[in-house]
Amino acid sequence: MGKVIVFIDGSNLYHGLKANIGKTKINFEKFVNKLVNGRELVRIYYYNVPINQTEDPINYKAQQRFFSRLDRISYFETILGRLSPRERIHKCPNCQHENKIIFHNEKGVDVKIAVDMLSMATKNLYDVAILVTGDGDFDKAIKEVKDLGKHVENAYFTTGHAYQLFKICDKFIELNSSFLSDCWL
Repeated sequence: MGKVIVFIDGSNLYHGLKANIGKTKINFEKFVNKLVNGRELVRIYYYNVPINQTEDPINYKAQQRFFSRLDRISYFETILGRLSPRERIHKCPNCQHENKIIFHNEKGVDVKIAVDMLSMATKNLYDVAILVTGDGDFDKAIKEVKDLGKHVENAYFTTGHAYQLFKICDKFIELNSSFLSDCWL
C-alpha cells in the first residue's frame, strides 16, 4: 500500500480542467481520495500564486475564498508562490505601431514543488508521490526522488502533458471526464 503525499500544481490543474473538461469547480477531497485509491494519505500540498489584489480585486477576493475553503480540508496545505511582472513589445503587423504589454509570470511554484518532493522523500515521509501536473520541468526532481527508492505517479491531462513525464514517472492517472465524473462541486 504505502504512504502517499499528493503534490498539486494548482495553476496547471486549473488550466487543464478548463481546457480538457470545460469546468473547474472540483471537490478536492473526492479528487484526492480517488487519486490515493485506498492507500494511506499523509498530506496534500496545493501550490499556486495569489492574484494581484490591486490589479484584479474581484478575482483576488474570489481566490481568497477558494483558498479558505481549501484550508478547511483535512491534511491539506496551500503553498503560495508569487507573480512577477514582465513586459514585452508587441508590433502590429499592419501598421507597425508598437504597444507595451505587461503580463505576469508565476515564480517559485515549480521550485517549491520540486524541493518539497525531494525534502520529504529524504525524510522518508512518503512511499509514493502523486504529482498533479503536465509540466516536464519536474523530470530531474522526479529522478532524484525515484533514486531515493520512492515511487512517483503522475496525474495528467492528455492536452498539455510533457513527454518527459511519460519517460520518468512510474505510473500514470489520466484526468479525463470519466475519472473526474464524481469529483465536481
